Amino acid sequence: MIETTIPMLPCRTSLIETTVDFYTALGFATTYLQKSPYAYAVVERGAVELQLYGMKEYDPASSHSGCYVLTDDVDGLHAAFRAGLKEAYGRVPARGLPRIGPLKDMSYGVRQFLVTDPTGNTIRIGQPISEDQNHLPAPKETFARALHMADLFADSKQDLPGAAKIIDRVLGLTDEHPTPAQKLRLLVLRGDIAQRMGDAEKTGVLLEVAAAVRLGPEEREAAADTLARLADLRG
Repeated sequence: MIETTIPMLPCRTSLIETTVDFYTALGFATTYLQKSPYAYAVVERGAVELQLYGMKEYDPASSHSGCYVLTDDVDGLHAAFRAGLKEAYGRVPARGLPRIGPLKDMSYGVRQFLVTDPTGNTIRIGQPISEDQNHLPAPKETFARALHMADLFADSKQDLPGAAKIIDRVLGLTDEHPTPAQKLRLLVLRGDIAQRMGDAEKTGVLLEVAAAVRLGPEEREAAADTLARLADLRG
């Protein structure tokens, strides 16, 4: 027997074609599209199939729906998705709806990114980078611990206020100071959270401070993912 799981994701009825166009930009083919008697669409990319069903009063801003896609080339998919979105939208959308997030090495042994469609569904794309898929213990050092927990709150738990509170607390410390690389990561993540929460003014301030952080050559190489996200958010 061969079984296949196909995610069925809600979509605001008026956004069904806009959402299909978004997946087209990501390299999906539309294999079914129906407007009446109810909105329904099917998009496919290789072995990945997503089905979208219309809901007239669905609110994209409050959506918590989505699914997880495993791949053996997360960097390649991220690059392909970014290129497709830039061609379709004239830019890489890093804020609002739709948007594509940064590549991150998560504490549970997965390198991943998040992409959110125009109707609020979040597709997590990940590649295992460790045989141990359990959460690593939180570091004891103040700023490493804050980054560990804030990443989990923001991108796994999707508790943006909780993640913001963690970062604001450690950035406000006066008796301890982060390394330049830690400060950059904290500021960029906090700026990312601020724009996702709709606070454009705070986002701008945080990203300006992040852009002024000085890094050595080795630090810049290690912070490549964070610097790429900073460029996206400021672009």
